[in-house]
Amino acid sequence: MPERPPLFDDREDAVLTDVVGALIESERALAELEAARILQFAAAMRVALQRSAHRPRAVQEREMALRSIAAEIGVALRWNDRTVQRRLGEALQLVDDFPATLQALSEGRLSPRHAAVIRDIGVEIDDPAVRAEYERRVVERAANDTVAGTRAFARALVEELHPVSITERFARAEQQRRVWIDDDVDGMARLGVLDGATKIRAMYDRLTRQANEIRAVARPAADDDTDPDAVHDRRTIDQVRADLLCDLVLTGRPAIDPTSDVLPGGLGAIRAHVSVTVPALTAAGASDRGASIDGLSPIDADTARRLLAGAPAWDRLVTHPVTGTVLAVDRYRPSPAMQRFVRARDVHCRFPGCRRPARRCEVDHNHDHARGGTTSRDNLACLCTRHHTLKTETPWTARQFPDGSIEWTSPLRRAIIDRPERYVAFVPEPDPPPF
Repeated sequence: MPERPPLFDDREDAVLTDVVGALIESERALAELEAARILQFAAAMRVALQRSAHRPRAVQEREMALRSIAAEIGVALRWNDRTVQRRLGEALQLVDDFPATLQALSEGRLSPRHAAVIRDIGVEIDDPAVRAEYERRVVERAANDTVAGTRAFARALVEELHPVSITERFARAEQQRRVWIDDDVDGMARLGVLDGATKIRAMYDRLTRQANEIRAVARPAADDDTDPDAVHDRRTIDQVRADLLCDLVLTGRPAIDPTSDVLPGGLGAIRAHVSVTVPALTAAGASDRGASIDGLSPIDADTARRLLAGAPAWDRLVTHPVTGTVLAVDRYRPSPAMQRFVRARDVHCRFPGCRRPARRCEVDHNHDHARGGTTSRDNLACLCTRHHTLKTETPWTARQFPDGSIEWTSPLRRAIIDRPERYVAFVPEPDPPPF
């Protein structure tokens, strides 16, 4: 293995250190300004509500005061008045229902995007006391996490605190499933689908697996254009997924299957994979909470149990009773135990802010094996290809602690801790029944 590249010139590092420091201060200042703007928007919304209280009972007439104020602000800021009207409502909601979030924003501990995620997801909680507990826990997490990580944590927390189980909510929400179309420019259009998270993620996973197989067979020829049998497929993976979806909907099968000679059964034999986390009590039927896909999307307990029952094998995770850290994995069918442990513990790529599912990551040595790193659970972690390459080819380093936390150190010597997910669950192996 080649040696790590040398650290960059000290003068360049000094420039970058100043740049990063200035960006941090700019982000903090922007957060403070956004908090001040939210207070002004909320004040305007209160004026609109007071004026509307004296209007006739017709909805349209009561809304005229709000529309007029939104138009006034929109003209002054060169904003669309509908956008202003939406922002007024969101601002008042944040001020009245999420005061701790607004306080953290005004202190520069959160970004405006973090605050929006906390509000958008927490709005499902009606009980003020429960909402305050939700806000306390998610603000603490958001102060040290990305927007994507905060969103995943907030969703799981709402599921934990929500007075109505997701099974009941899913039964109602499923009635809204639909397909729709939106016209785009240049002769293009969008097709949207709203359905259960399990089915949608399974559809996307199968399209991705099929697209990867096609691209593995049909690599574009770089140098040799003389072979008449050479396959020249320069489509991106997004383009291949789109073509496959159109073929499957319109004809029931891919129009062309270049994998038929190298893959048993061709593209039709590829099945969707989903990684489902199911708490033991939910698996046993004693609870309806806590099940999720890829550690991201909560799913109803009935779907989770159905997938669990149909899985040919599954992992049991033993966790610390206080911290929730995964301590051990056992299974009722032999397989590489160490990889199962690491994927079960990590859930997703362990680079800060990355949420790529663990089943699509590589199990990497934090301290390189070629440099004496041990193949043990406290030196292994899931990294996606992008961040595995970043660690290998640049001065970024990762050091893992006994509890599974990983300290990442940047080339500028900035350190950030990424902590493992905390849960007690059953995890099906990555080969569930076909969809």
